[in-house]
Amino acid sequence: MGTSKGTRSLTARVLLLATLWFGLALVGISFAISKLYRESAERGFNDLLRAQLYNVINAIAINDQNTLSGTPQLGDLRYAQPGSGWYWVVEPLGDFATPALVSSSLGVSGLPVPSILEAPFDRRYERFYDVKDSSGRRVQVAETEVVLDGEGHAARFRVTGNLAIVEEQIADFSRSLHVALAVFGFGSLLLNGLAILYGLKPLVRAREALGKVRNGEAERLEGEFPREIQPLANEMNALIESNLRIVDRARMQVGNLAHSLKTPIAVLLNESNLIDKQQGDVVRAQAEAMQAQVQSYLHRARIAAQRDSVLARTEAEPVLERLVRVMRKLNKDIEFTLTVDPADAKLAMEQQDMEEIVGNLLENAARYAKARVTVSVTPVEVEAERSPDPARKSWIELLVEDDGPGLNDDEAAKALKRGMRLDESMPGTGLGLSIVNEIVSEYHGRLQLMRGTSGGLRVRMLLPAVAKDHA
Repeated sequence: MGTSKGTRSLTARVLLLATLWFGLALVGISFAISKLYRESAERGFNDLLRAQLYNVINAIAINDQNTLSGTPQLGDLRYAQPGSGWYWVVEPLGDFATPALVSSSLGVSGLPVPSILEAPFDRRYERFYDVKDSSGRRVQVAETEVVLDGEGHAARFRVTGNLAIVEEQIADFSRSLHVALAVFGFGSLLLNGLAILYGLKPLVRAREALGKVRNGEAERLEGEFPREIQPLANEMNALIESNLRIVDRARMQVGNLAHSLKTPIAVLLNESNLIDKQQGDVVRAQAEAMQAQVQSYLHRARIAAQRDSVLARTEAEPVLERLVRVMRKLNKDIEFTLTVDPADAKLAMEQQDMEEIVGNLLENAARYAKARVTVSVTPVEVEAERSPDPARKSWIELLVEDDGPGLNDDEAAKALKRGMRLDESMPGTGLGLSIVNEIVSEYHGRLQLMRGTSGGLRVRMLLPAVAKDHA
């Protein structure tokens, strides 16, 4: 299964987890605070009603006519406003035959009374419940029953408060709470994101330092890193040093092998001149083929050994000038033109590999050219999706073109095959272009054979370059 780019990013992963956790925490905190505030508001509302209830109890008595009397002064005008939801009621109980007393806000309207089972009294012989008045308002009721005299006359006392007041207070508080938490959450997430990005910045620096090493712009990871990342940088530097030692050892072994094979092959070539022509030609042809194959595989072994080396770099102009100068001496009837722009261009490859590929191409071009061979070096920009190595940003285009007969598409494809010779009349082993292609491929470059402007063969190579800022 594929993995999206976002989930592969450590920064995105940490930010996502932090955001999810912070969001859930804020929701939980909001719910808990709202619940606690509601409980506190309802408890305070009940305490207010209890205080008003006992104010009513203290204001009511039985007069000489054996009836309820008294005028509670609760200090709240809402108990005088009709239909306000703020009422008080005193109702006689049992055989105590006397009219009930009610607040002017309730008027002649009554309030429903739930049964003891629906709303039982507590240990203080009080109970709180909510009902709807005649206007449909929800009101909270504080109720108790009190014996008023020695003869056992009792009355039920009830005081109510409009629950809309409490709900409005709770709603206002919740709105303010949500706004505050939203601002706090957004600010905290922003600061958290900046902190995470700042905390992961050393990893970005380590990646950039490693990229410079890979592109041949530095020889080791340089810079100051936090103590959590410094061991990784030390291990990478140790790995680079170990890589260099392996490359040096491989080069030495390849050189030893080349020297050990050079003498036997030379003996075979000399001996082929001393035997019969027919047999000598066979021995000579096989020895030359063996020599070419050994040289080819030695090249491949050496390049494979150094392929993972990240420190190779070669100045293009001096190497090309030297090769072109040699070709001019060997081919006086052919004009060789060299253009290197910029003059300080550097290739991220070994000098002997560059000499090998350009030397092969110049020999091939001189063999088929009529009068002119051109060589040019220019930096190019390659889009990541079209790049042979997307991790590399710097590339150089090296062109070698002659004015010879050129190749068609089929011939160009065959020319890159090992040992394939398109013209048997010309000397050679058929390995030149194949070796060039292998070397270019080992450096993650690209080789193309096409027809040039003059009709001859144009060889276009895309080769890794050292960035100019670090050249």
